[in-house]
Amino acid sequence: MTTTAHPTLAAHTTELVTDERAFAALAPAWGRLYQRCGTATPFQSHAWLHSWWRSYGVPGRLRLILVRHGGELVGAAPLMLVRRPLPALVPLGGAISDYADVLLADADDGRAAAALTGELARAARTALIDFREVRPGGAMERVYDRWRGPCRKVPDSLCLELPAVSMDELVTRLPSSKAQRVRAKLRKLGSLGVRRDAVPPEGVDAALGRLLDLHRLQWQGRKVTTEHLQSRFREHLVRSVGPMVRSGDAVVTEFRLDDEVVAVDLTLLSPSLAGGYLYGAHPGLRERKADVAVMLLDACTQHTGTSERGALSLLRGDEPYKHHWRPRPVVNQRLLLARRRTAPLLTAALCDVAARQRVKEVLRRWKEHREQTEHRQD
Repeated sequence: MTTTAHPTLAAHTTELVTDERAFAALAPAWGRLYQRCGTATPFQSHAWLHSWWRSYGVPGRLRLILVRHGGELVGAAPLMLVRRPLPALVPLGGAISDYADVLLADADDGRAAAALTGELARAARTALIDFREVRPGGAMERVYDRWRGPCRKVPDSLCLELPAVSMDELVTRLPSSKAQRVRAKLRKLGSLGVRRDAVPPEGVDAALGRLLDLHRLQWQGRKVTTEHLQSRFREHLVRSVGPMVRSGDAVVTEFRLDDEVVAVDLTLLSPSLAGGYLYGAHPGLRERKADVAVMLLDACTQHTGTSERGALSLLRGDEPYKHHWRPRPVVNQRLLLARRRTAPLLTAALCDVAARQRVKEVLRRWKEHREQTEHRQD
């Protein structure tokens, strides 16, 4: 069902869409708005979100809030209703998306943001609005600033970011000894004869299959994100990335050695950032002393060094290898919004956040104590 809501300020109209077919039909208008929203990340593209819904959505729970002006889409909030642990409206994209946000045209004078905020309050009804993984400066902040009910901001996942510059410039940011080692690793890749090629749209589906097969192989016998091994994830990736490559929102790169594909990388692109999302690499590369991390970052910078993209994101996670490049820590935000009658849900969510933080702190101290004890024993 698609329900038209109310006319709003100066011919802005809002609409609540709950029908999956209507979501599919929004692709052209959504794409135009996405291009006019400078803070949007690839995880807000229609191809990514609609494909995610087809793999992970729950029938009857879709909640798309749209704002139009003169018939053109000028605002959109992609949401779904969940019942547990609390009744809440949460962004589409789930755990496999590193950033979530709404879309608002950069040229908006505030009226589209106000209309989106008002319709979001109506759609929430008895549910909390729990918007996780909002990158600082995201469009959702404009909704948060206009919210009239109880609301709170809390830190969410840590992301690490580099400037969107060439590989040569990234290397010059390093201390001289580390820079020399990176240059040696780049020369090693050249001497091995590693060749990289951007995959054309017609070859993306097959290349993604190779990526996932190599990803499974490289993590064999080690702890891995199990969702990446699921058929629904494979279906989502294959379904979404082809259109994203065609629209310039993604690039798939294959690396060949002796005419054999030994690695495949998926980098996602938007006006605000580029980010290496997922890769698969044959373990034999490391056996031949090829530094896979340097190889992938060098390929990723080919899509940022001559562009105006704001950042080269290493996406979520605080893995030690990322810190070799002296990245800037950027903490995503979790925006919690309630109406007066749903304020107890906000309190419950904040209590849960605090409890989880205390557990993390206890674990951190225990780990430090264990490491100190082992060091003294050695």
